Amino acid sequence: MDWYLKALNQYADFNGRARRKEYWMFFLFNMVFAALASLIDIAAGTANFVSGSGLFQNIYSLVVLIPGLAIGVRRLHDVGKSGWMLLLALIPLIGAIWLLVLFATNSKEGTNKWGQNPKGVTE
Repeated sequence: MDWYLKALNQYADFNGRARRKEYWMFFLFNMVFAALASLIDIAAGTANFVSGSGLFQNIYSLVVLIPGLAIGVRRLHDVGKSGWMLLLALIPLIGAIWLLVLFATNSKEGTNKWGQNPKGVTE
């Protein structure tokens, strides 16, 4: 949960690097909270089964949109890629697969132009 809160605290910080653990813990908790928002929508009767979303899920998605983009950019910086590589998600299937590979890749050793390796920093 600390990694999720760290990502939310760095709300719009597109500078620096984010290690794999930080990114994937944010992703895990994001999925859990999105599922909970969906269940709340169903219980409250605000779920729209045609569009597949509801009021609470849409609000939650808007709240975590910028932090999600920021941590994705910082994760790409950690593997030595530009944050603009996040636009690969716009390419159907191939883009998502390539981003998955990049997000799962180990950090580049040492310092790169986006900062020091976050694994060397104690939290």
